[in-house]
Amino acid sequence: MKRDVDMKEISDGKRYHANDMVKADCGGCVGCCDCCQKMGNSIVLDPMDVFRLEVNLHMTFEELLQKYLELNMVDGIILPNLQMKGQEECCAFLNEEGRCSIHEFRPGICRLFPLGRIYEGEEFSYFLQVHECPKSKTKIKIKKWLEIPELNRYEAYILSWHQLLKKIEKSIAVSSDENWRKSVTMLLLNTFYVAAYEEGRDFYSQFEERRRTMEKLL
Repeated sequence: MKRDVDMKEISDGKRYHANDMVKADCGGCVGCCDCCQKMGNSIVLDPMDVFRLEVNLHMTFEELLQKYLELNMVDGIILPNLQMKGQEECCAFLNEEGRCSIHEFRPGICRLFPLGRIYEGEEFSYFLQVHECPKSKTKIKIKKWLEIPELNRYEAYILSWHQLLKKIEKSIAVSSDENWRKSVTMLLLNTFYVAAYEEGRDFYSQFEERRRTMEKLL
């Protein structure tokens, strides 16, 4: 999701990588769930996020949509995001104690917070959002904060997914064929979210197969 902001206003002005130390550790968010409320449709899920939810909750994508997720337009593309529910507009996965019920397999954006990613050319780096979290924080290595196995593969996947979305977004923007634009967005949704991934196979390999197929159609 694009954010039209001045990096000097929202960050400490630094760029970080996986092995860097950054002041992001909020001590388990004890007594606080501010970032799990009133987030609108901003917690957008990538294919791996949904895959992990499906595997751990034993639910299909369609079942997740009925209870926890919703679809919205993001930069011209239909993508799933976490639902906010109730008067307090809390994340659908927040329990009665105000704690995350899916913490072990929470989405990438949730793992990242209060960090963000900035994409520059053929790579990305991390940055610290300095106004987003009210908790006092201590330094932690980014790779430890993310708690993602095979982080190098995950980062390569994230970059590949970002580049594919940008390519699709550009193709949609320059096309005057409304039916084609709709078919591309639905193909993306069906290819990467609706069509189930095989649990016994490596996710990254399956994603790359689908990405190559999608690229040929653009």
